Amino acid sequence: MSGKMIKSLLLIFLIVSFSCVPAKKYRDLQVTSMQNLHERDDFKSSNLFLEMENRELESKMALMNREVQKTMEDISKAERERDKALEEFRIISGRYNDLQNAQEELIKGNVRETQKLLTELQAAQENLKNKEDLLRRLEETLDTRKASLDELTYELEKRNARLVELERILDAQKRIALDLKNKVSEALLGFENNGLTVSQKNGKVYVSLDEQLLFKTASWDIDANGRNALRKLAVVLERNPEIQITIEGHTDDVPYNPSGSQLRDNWDLSVKRATTVVRVLLEGSGIDPKRLTASGHSEYLPVDARKTSDARQKNRRTDVVLTPDLTGLYNLIDSY
Repeated sequence: MSGKMIKSLLLIFLIVSFSCVPAKKYRDLQVTSMQNLHERDDFKSSNLFLEMENRELESKMALMNREVQKTMEDISKAERERDKALEEFRIISGRYNDLQNAQEELIKGNVRETQKLLTELQAAQENLKNKEDLLRRLEETLDTRKASLDELTYELEKRNARLVELERILDAQKRIALDLKNKVSEALLGFENNGLTVSQKNGKVYVSLDEQLLFKTASWDIDANGRNALRKLAVVLERNPEIQITIEGHTDDVPYNPSGSQLRDNWDLSVKRATTVVRVLLEGSGIDPKRLTASGHSEYLPVDARKTSDARQKNRRTDVVLTPDLTGLYNLIDSY
């Protein structure tokens, strides 16, 4: 029924009612009609609200239907993937069982080989441990030897330094001895090769005087020619106060025992000749007597051991041994 028809019927109803009923009843009807109109409006509002809710519900239902459809599709896809995964799991499980069975068979068949490998491994570990212990001991020994080597190296360096200093002192002594030899040779120039020789040996200068130059046979008295040579030597010795002087008397091996002599043998003769040379060197010179030493060697230091006349003549000699000052050398040696 449309709205226009409803309005027409109500109008007719009102006209009839007004024409057929008294005024009080009319008012009651009028109130009732107003209430009905209000209810109608309420119903219309409710109907409109319900229609809106209905449309929203229909929209939500459509959305839910779409979501349900998508969920069903997802479920279907998940079921397919599950079935695929189950199939893969079945295949993998079968392979795993096959591998497990193969492993069990391999273990059963190789227990002896495994035990052998374990034994070899234990032996290798024990051997490695022993080698590590040996290496540790060797390292400790190496450290000890290294410390000893360092100490020896330090000591060697000190000794090398001393050796260099020693060589320097020895070179200086050689130069001093050479210079002294040259001075002596120059002073005794007229006597060299005439019963007198000057040589250098072991850092010392040897002035060797034949018996003919100084003494007569079996005598210890020095003749004028010998005194002249010794005085010239004394001049050089006086100018070099640092030189130590040793006079050594030597004889041949012919026994010395002249009758009525105060000397007993070649020992006495060699010493007597040495002391006579000392006195001649000191006569009229400024040589400090503390620098001189007299000694005799008899026939026991020959320059020629042959039993001939020429050899015996060479052995009958007096050596004046000139030694440069070796204090620095001795001090260095004492410091070792």
